[in-house]
Amino acid sequence: MKVMDRLRNTPRYDMDRPPRRQMNILRPLTWLLSYPEVWLHKLKINKVGMDGIKPPFLLLCTHHAFIDFKVTTATLFPNRANYVVAIDGFIGREWLLRSVGCICKRKFTNDLNTVRHIKKVLHDQKDVLALYPEARYSLAGTTAVLPASLGKIVRMLKVPVVVLNMHGHYLNSPCWNLKKRGNRIEADMTCILTPEKIEKMPVSNINHVIREAFEYDEFRWQKEHNIVIDYPKRAEGLHKVLYQCPHCLTEYKMETSGALLKCGNCHKEWEMGVLGDLKAVRPAHDEQSLHTEFPHIPDWYEFERLQVRDQVERGTYRYEIPVYVEALPNARGYIPMGNATLTHDAGGFVLEGVFENEGFRLEKPVLSMYSCHIEYEYFGKGDCIDLSTLDDTYYIYPKTPMCSVTKIALATEELFDNLAKMSLRAEA
Repeated sequence: MKVMDRLRNTPRYDMDRPPRRQMNILRPLTWLLSYPEVWLHKLKINKVGMDGIKPPFLLLCTHHAFIDFKVTTATLFPNRANYVVAIDGFIGREWLLRSVGCICKRKFTNDLNTVRHIKKVLHDQKDVLALYPEARYSLAGTTAVLPASLGKIVRMLKVPVVVLNMHGHYLNSPCWNLKKRGNRIEADMTCILTPEKIEKMPVSNINHVIREAFEYDEFRWQKEHNIVIDYPKRAEGLHKVLYQCPHCLTEYKMETSGALLKCGNCHKEWEMGVLGDLKAVRPAHDEQSLHTEFPHIPDWYEFERLQVRDQVERGTYRYEIPVYVEALPNARGYIPMGNATLTHDAGGFVLEGVFENEGFRLEKPVLSMYSCHIEYEYFGKGDCIDLSTLDDTYYIYPKTPMCSVTKIALATEELFDNLAKMSLRAEA
C-alpha cells in the first residue's frame, strides 16, 4: 500500500473517548514506579498555602525531564490524578496510560476535546488534573513560553490552582544529554489561586500570577544550593542549545566533548564547571586575552533569542531545508513518509513533498502556534521538529547540518510574538 493511502486508511487516535479515573488497582503501581527514584534523588517537597486544599484542583507543573511525572505522583500522594500527555507517550502502551488516567493531546494544537476532558476530571470525577503547560522539556533550564489561553481555562474551571515548580530535574538529565547525574531534587507545591480570587481577577492578571509562579532557573538554583555535578561529560550535547558562537557569531559550528564547548570556526573554547557555569579556557584566533561572554548558560540562550528576534523584525529570518518525515496518526507507531522540504519564515511553516507520486502539503500559519516542540537525537534518528493537526503529528528531521531546531523553536516564538504585537497595533 502506498504511503499516502496507508496514512489515509489508518485509524486515528480516539480523542473523543472520555478519561477514566485512575484505576484503584493500578494506584500502587504508580507509587511503586515513582518512589524508588524520588527517594534516590532525596526529594524534598516544600508545601505553601496547601492547608485545606483538597481535590478537585488544577495542578500546573514545570517540565524538565521524565522524572517530573514521578515527582508529581509523589507530591500528590495519596490522591489520584489525571495527566495530559502528548501522543508519542502513548505509543505501545495506550491501554495502560488510559487506565492510569492519562489524557492524550497533540502538542500546540487548539483541541476542545482536551478542555472537555479536563472539565470532566475536575467537575464530575472531582480528582486532580495535572497539566504541563510548557508542553516540552526546558531547553536551557529556564521557563518556557506559557499559552495565553491558560488564564481563560483557569477562569472557566473555577477550582483551586496549584503550581508544582520542580528543581534539579533538568540538572539531573537535561534534554540535550539524558545521562543521569544523580543530584538531589526539590519541588515547591504552592496554591496560587482559589476560586474566590479567580472570580475577581481578569484573565491577564491570572496569567501574570501563573507566570510568576512558574519562574525558575536551574543553573542559578544549582549555584545557590552548591549542587556539584562532576560528571566528566557534563557539557556533551550542550551545543544543541548553544548553537551560535557569541564571539564570531557563526551558527551551527559549535561542538562539545567532555566538559568543553568549542566553536569550529574561531576555535574559542569554554569549560562547563561543576556548578554549571561557563568559563573561556582558550581564546579565539583574533582575541588577545580570554573573555567569557556568558558565564551563565541561560544568558547565552537569550542572546541567541535576541539574534533571532532581530532577524524576524528585519524580515530576514528564513529556512528552506531538506527534511525526512514520519507521521504519527495514532498510538501504534510511526509511519515513514519520505523526503520533503520544510520552509519556515514570516508566513509560518510549510511542509511540502511528493510521496510515491502523490503531493503532500501542510501549512501552519504563524498565529496558529505560539511555540513548537523539538527533540534532540529523537530515538537516535537525529534532531527533529514536530508539527501537528488535530488528526496527525509529523516528525520532521532536517537533513542538513546548516540548521538548528533550537533556532526554529526560538523563531516560532518570536514570529508569533511579533505578529501578535503588529495585530494589536493595527487594531488600536
